[in-house]
Amino acid sequence: MAKFAKVKRGANVVDLGTGTGIIPILIAGKSEAKKIVGVEIQEEVHEMATRSVKLNNLEDRVQIINADIKTIDKKLEVHGYHVVTSNPPYMHEGGIKNPNDKKMISRHEVKCTLEDVIRAASRLTMPKGKFYMIHRPIRLVDISTLGRKYNLEPKQIQFVHPRSGKAPNLVLVEFVKDGRPELKILDPLYVYGEDGNYTDEIKEIYANENIGE
Repeated sequence: MAKFAKVKRGANVVDLGTGTGIIPILIAGKSEAKKIVGVEIQEEVHEMATRSVKLNNLEDRVQIINADIKTIDKKLEVHGYHVVTSNPPYMHEGGIKNPNDKKMISRHEVKCTLEDVIRAASRLTMPKGKFYMIHRPIRLVDISTLGRKYNLEPKQIQFVHPRSGKAPNLVLVEFVKDGRPELKILDPLYVYGEDGNYTDEIKEIYANENIGE
């Protein structure tokens, strides 16, 4: 995600559902963004993210806030961000036994739905700003439909495959706020090569994403 997102010098960035803060930290390391905000609803996870920011000496550029994305426009400036990113829960809520479990909340739509995420992104993204999301390919129609509903036009899609010959298990999507219809499908990204090791592209990504533990 951090490599896929295009962040210009001086940009204001917000990451919705930031978890332990990895995306804001990586964006800070690879770009000259002015301000990066991570939004996390779970208090314990928010505290972990805050510690990670301190460990990486990024307090001057990265802020982690404990907030609900459904009401995030009361906490952050509406249409005040050049770039919004999100790695939201992939799975529907149905069948969850413990809705307070941290892993359940991060993987299932317990605290927010896909529509909540896209609506929040639209509220925060400035005109012609960009929203980047990683999700499951099975939700791609929903993602595109909801994007247009909230004036976020899908512009680029990249499928992520475990390896050549396997169906994609992730999809990266770039939206432009109030953008014109024009969709580009990028070359696929393969995680593993035929030898079972990471592909050169994945190695390059990881080499540039070495952060403090």
